[in-house]
Amino acid sequence: MQEAIVITCALTGAGPLSKNPAQPVTPRQIAESGLAAAEAGAAILHVHVRDPKTGEFSADLGYYEEAVGLIREGNPEVILNLTTGLGSGFYPKDALLPVEAGPGTHIWTPERRVEHVLKLRPEICTLDLVTAQVFGGIVISTEPVLTRMATLVREAGVKPEIELFDSGDAVLARHLIAKGALDGPGLYSFVMGLNYTMPATTETMLHMRNLLPEGAQWQGFGIGRDQFPMAMQSALLGGHVRVGMEDNVFISKGRFAASNAELVGKARRMLADLGANVASPAEARRIIGLA
Repeated sequence: MQEAIVITCALTGAGPLSKNPAQPVTPRQIAESGLAAAEAGAAILHVHVRDPKTGEFSADLGYYEEAVGLIREGNPEVILNLTTGLGSGFYPKDALLPVEAGPGTHIWTPERRVEHVLKLRPEICTLDLVTAQVFGGIVISTEPVLTRMATLVREAGVKPEIELFDSGDAVLARHLIAKGALDGPGLYSFVMGLNYTMPATTETMLHMRNLLPEGAQWQGFGIGRDQFPMAMQSALLGGHVRVGMEDNVFISKGRFAASNAELVGKARRMLADLGANVASPAEARRIIGLA
């Protein structure tokens, strides 16, 4: 295991809103939930925003400004990680002839996808290397788009957390490092158990870990009921831990989590039972190589 495990809390996500009434929706709810998660032991907060009226995912800069501002005001030490995953979703008008975009499609320029990152300058932002079938559509990530996004966030002084959804994504990451678009060895997340992407198994996590450049920092996390098993497996295999309502809204079978803080607290207790130390934000900065 690592000398200290960094816990990331993914606060709300961009997928369909769950039936858990505690899942945060408004910028203030997201910020307050994040602050409580940080108090419970999360060193990194992974932030999406949602439309307060509909609960649907949003890229509204004003919502990001409000949520990030409240978090920074309440806890200037916690590390912020903003998503850049939106703007890559294709929903074909005709499922049997997927050549024309239908309702729900959001394909944006690289500049629009990272607008909030360039404005708010978090320490980390995600860079999703995925092309896959997700939530009934197709997420598309082309090399030129990823290269441009990586260049923009590098110029802003933001470290990308490279999100991998399958083994080919790790091959692409190595290619982007070799061509100079990404700095190696890198910081990675394995998204496990989502639709038709990599399964949430020990064998898969071990394989993904072994595909990374030497010296990489990483975390593997599971969706739904796989959240806590994969969190502990990640720690045991030398990675870090991610929990939160983006990926899972249950604290135990059939029982909704009362908050993101409750999920973080459970992960922290489980890590303590393994004999692991949990990193503070300052320790996390040193471990993952933030300036």
